[in-house]
Amino acid sequence: MTVGMQQVDVGDLTFDVRTDGPEDGPPVLLLHGFPETSLSWSSVTPLLAEAGLRTYSPDQLGYSPGARPDEVGAYALPNLVQVTADLMTALDIPVADVVGHDWGANVAWAMAAWHPDRVRTLTAVSVPHPTAYTLAFRADPEQKERSGYIKLFWQAGKAEEVLLADGARRLRRMLDSPASGVPAEAVDVYVSQLSAPGALTAALNWYRAMSSGTPVDPVSVPTTYVWSDEDVAVGRTAAEACADQVTGDYRFVELAGITHWIPEQAPEALAQAVLDRIASGR
Repeated sequence: MTVGMQQVDVGDLTFDVRTDGPEDGPPVLLLHGFPETSLSWSSVTPLLAEAGLRTYSPDQLGYSPGARPDEVGAYALPNLVQVTADLMTALDIPVADVVGHDWGANVAWAMAAWHPDRVRTLTAVSVPHPTAYTLAFRADPEQKERSGYIKLFWQAGKAEEVLLADGARRLRRMLDSPASGVPAEAVDVYVSQLSAPGALTAALNWYRAMSSGTPVDPVSVPTTYVWSDEDVAVGRTAAEACADQVTGDYRFVELAGITHWIPEQAPEALAQAVLDRIASGR
């Protein structure tokens, strides 16, 4: 087993990438979401490594200090996907089993739709296919209410001020509750990293570059979507609409009594869903 952190150059960007598992194991790419880093996978990757898999968990665009463009447009979904594909190439991974949580799930869905030759299987966690989410947001008042926080995130300057005020109290509150399963020491790491100059703005630029004018096609690769019924951000309407956006083999795994932070709160169940999906694709 080789566990570590490496730096990987993609053009003029440098990504921090956490690795685990045997170096010759089948590659699994894990993409984190907001407001976390690759550390969010730390309870999942050992379980995948035990199964003989090689995991690669990058600190994504804006989260790696060496990969933090200033312009909002750099964080538009097509560019996020292209950068991820280029990172796979730099890691010498032509194709991988891809797992994404939260915003990482958005990238994973679009990767599977636009670059199906690079994605052997997909396990999307918490956030549904972008089209399913958009349709639910437009038609379901409950989902619109759940998504209300995004309006703050769109406000450049104000969002940063609100989230970082009082020792980043509101940023901490997103993650730090007894029910979340996110370790206090991990919350400290996330807050510290996002408190660095420009870091929180870069992370929020993922939201500010959002566009419903970039349609994501249905996904044809074998796919599992993992959703938890106590997710405050994603309701059942959006979750169940995912099935209509997958033309390949599809499984919906619902976790009862689990919050949005599935990788930390339910790592065993998530790892099992990933392993089952990978096994089904072999």
